[in-house]
Amino acid sequence: MNEKGCGGGRKKRGKELVFVALGGLGEIGMNVYLYGYGRQDARQWMMVDCGITFPEGENDPGIDVILPDVRFIEENRADLAGIVLTHAHEDHVGAVIELWPRLKAPIYATPFTAGMLKAKLAEYGRGLELPIHVVPLDGKFAVGPFDVELVTLPHSIPEMSALAIRTPAGMVFHTGDWKIDETPMITEPVDESRLSALGDEGVLALVCDSTNAFREGTSPSESDVAQSITEIIKGAKGRVAVTCFSSNVARIKTVADTARETGRHLVVAGRALHRVIDVAIDTGYLPQSFRYLDQDRFSDLARRDVVLLCTGSQGEPRAALARIAAEEHPAISLAKGDLVIYSTRAIPGNEKAVGRIQNSLARIGCNLLTDSDALVHVSGHPRRDELRQMYRWIRPEVVVPMHGEARHIQAHAALAREMGVRDVFPVLDGEIVRLAPEPAVVDDAPVGRLFRDGRLLIAEYDGPVRERRKLSYVGIVVVTICLSRGGEVLGEPQAILDGVPHETADGDAMFDVVLDAIDGTLRSVPTKRRKAPDLVAEAVRRAVRAAVGDVWGKKPVCKVLVSVIDN
Repeated sequence: MNEKGCGGGRKKRGKELVFVALGGLGEIGMNVYLYGYGRQDARQWMMVDCGITFPEGENDPGIDVILPDVRFIEENRADLAGIVLTHAHEDHVGAVIELWPRLKAPIYATPFTAGMLKAKLAEYGRGLELPIHVVPLDGKFAVGPFDVELVTLPHSIPEMSALAIRTPAGMVFHTGDWKIDETPMITEPVDESRLSALGDEGVLALVCDSTNAFREGTSPSESDVAQSITEIIKGAKGRVAVTCFSSNVARIKTVADTARETGRHLVVAGRALHRVIDVAIDTGYLPQSFRYLDQDRFSDLARRDVVLLCTGSQGEPRAALARIAAEEHPAISLAKGDLVIYSTRAIPGNEKAVGRIQNSLARIGCNLLTDSDALVHVSGHPRRDELRQMYRWIRPEVVVPMHGEARHIQAHAALAREMGVRDVFPVLDGEIVRLAPEPAVVDDAPVGRLFRDGRLLIAEYDGPVRERRKLSYVGIVVVTICLSRGGEVLGEPQAILDGVPHETADGDAMFDVVLDAIDGTLRSVPTKRRKAPDLVAEAVRRAVRAAVGDVWGKKPVCKVLVSVIDN
């Protein structure tokens, strides 16, 4: 049943429990979810996570990070009771600092997640103070009409907390990111009895991770990866460099333990890794005795005596591995025969950037090892058998697949129906689902993206990025013309061509093609009509674009500046 677009207005409804995503349904990343309870015109809201995603190369030129457009809840922020963070991955918390001034709601997080947010705030917060409430693992607390119980689940970062959200309309189990792992290294395995008890209590709705909804079977354990990496490093004869997600504390511990066992020194390069290690030590996930060398010590060590742990697994251009591959790092260099282990998998959209860096490393002569070659990485998300097991524990009445592209969400929806769930909603960002009473898609919320462009946040529909995309394909021609008040042309028009070919196919100068178009247009416009600068500018703009288009096959961006001078 879909109640959107009912003619003749909408009926006033009683108190409802609704769900809507402002990011995370239809993409990998930028997770931000809202639960609302109350009458349609008087709901109280709870936000779960507020993350970022990353630009897709040529599609987002000049953009550093992409944040969710939260104007829907910003307009209702007086009714936003709190922001609950499931874990500290950037696609779940990366937008909190920049968007909190628009939301101004209390933040709830476990110690490690809070520690990561505070560490980032100290670096980038510009004096901003956030009301962070530190909640114990598996703790319980109230956020407006929502009674929240944290349920720790294994993932690729400490303290991933699913949420059992109890409301007068029923319980929602919001999984966050998770997997089933019997030996997860630094956290506890899944508490099956606790999940079964929630199912026995009665779960109205399951809102569940869809990332690996195509993959059959069960994910390998983090301890299996640790054993494999250890054996690989033990067999290496030269330097070993390992790159992984900086937040994967278990992987950091594995590399450090292996370095110690093999008599190598651990060198760490990358600010994000330093930050994670500090927080992990403070919260007990790494021992107080954890030691490593800074990158400045790298050149002091013999090749056989070093394991390098570095950032840059996703092809980030300013990360340590990118600079090493470009042979531009101030302290670290790799050589022929050195081993580089990619203990990660490329996030969708990052494949080209990762491939460029791997090619650069191959040109140096490094040996590359990825998860296609050996068990050096395992996903932190559930495969299909793990999803089926979660359904057997929780036994929900309603399912909303989350955290995935549209194809992942559809695959998860099909699995939910296979498991006997009748009310399944494979919705995308902005679609408001009423979970109770009478589950249905009932409305739409405005959604979109904000681009972090240098120090500014710019809405995607404001235009600068679209303009840059066009510039990257067709270049620009800038024309300046001086006119008198009476419409006489003063001096010679000037033109600058940037990103446009210098010559035509016949060898004629493109600059001359532009000047001829300008001159011809100015001669064709009567003097009286040249008293209107806007008319002249538009006529010249059209003529230049058409002339270049005729000889090039592409029409450049053209800007015409007309100055009117009292002579």
